[in-house]
Amino acid sequence: MSSVQQARESLGARLRELRKQAGLTGLELAGLAGWDNSKVSRYEHGRQTPTEQDIHAWCTLTDAPLHVPDLIASVRNIEAAYLEWKRMQSHSIQKKTARIESDAKLIRGYDPDLVPGLLQTREYATEVLRVCINFIGGPDNLDAAVDVRMQRQDIFRKGVCRFHFLIAEQALYTTVGNGDVMVAQLEHLLGAVRSSRLALGIIPRTTRFQTPTNNFLMYDHKQVHVETVTAELSIVQPREIALYEKAFQILGKQSVKGDNAQALIRAALDHRQATAPA
Repeated sequence: MSSVQQARESLGARLRELRKQAGLTGLELAGLAGWDNSKVSRYEHGRQTPTEQDIHAWCTLTDAPLHVPDLIASVRNIEAAYLEWKRMQSHSIQKKTARIESDAKLIRGYDPDLVPGLLQTREYATEVLRVCINFIGGPDNLDAAVDVRMQRQDIFRKGVCRFHFLIAEQALYTTVGNGDVMVAQLEHLLGAVRSSRLALGIIPRTTRFQTPTNNFLMYDHKQVHVETVTAELSIVQPREIALYEKAFQILGKQSVKGDNAQALIRAALDHRQATAPA
C-alpha cells in the first residue's frame, strides 16, 4: 500500500469517527450535505480525498468545527504527497500537461532561470528533463518524456491558442547542457519570436524587485501550474489565480519586447559564440 493510500485511509477513519460520534449514518450525512449516497463511503474508506469544502461541511454537520484545521492540513498533505508521486512520472506529467495545453485558448508563463518548455529545442529539453529525473529519482523514462514535450509544441503550428511568455534575462545565460546546446536554443528562440501568436517579453537583469514570484504557467484564467522542488501544484482557487495574474502584469510591465527583446537574445547568443572553444 502506498503512503498516499495509507494517509487517505487514516483520514477516512477520523471522518468516520466524527460521524459516529454525531449519531449519523452515512446515508443521513450524505442527505444533509446534499451528496450522492456513495460519497461518504468513498471518503471513509480512503477511496477518494475530500475537498477542503467538504471537510468544512462534514465538521459542520457533525458539530466538530474544532477539527477543521487539522483535517484540512491532512488533506493538503495527501495532495502534496500525491503530486510528488506524480511528478516522479515525468512521462505522465508531460502527457497531462499536453492535454491541458490543447484545450487552452491563452497560455501565459514566467520563468526566472530557463527557456519555457514550449520554446525549447529537443537537445535543451533533454538536458533539462535529464537533470530533473536524476535529481528526483524514480523511473528513467527520459526519451518518452522528451518525445511528449516535443509533441506539445504542435500547438504552435495548429489551433488558435495564443501565447505570452515572460522570461528573466538570466534564462538566456543559464547553461543547460553545453555551449552548443545553448547556441541552438538561442537561435531557436529568435525564430520563435517571429510567430504572430507569441508575445515574448524579456525582463532585464537590472530590473527592480517588485513582486515575489517563481516559475508558473497560466491556462486561460482558470488554472495555474507551479513547479516546486518536490511537487507540481495545480492552483484553481480564484483568489490565488488573481495573485498570479497580478504578478504577471507587474512582470509584463517590466519586460522589454519586440526589437529590444531580440537585442537581448542576440547579445546572449553573441556571448555564447564568442566564448565557444576554437
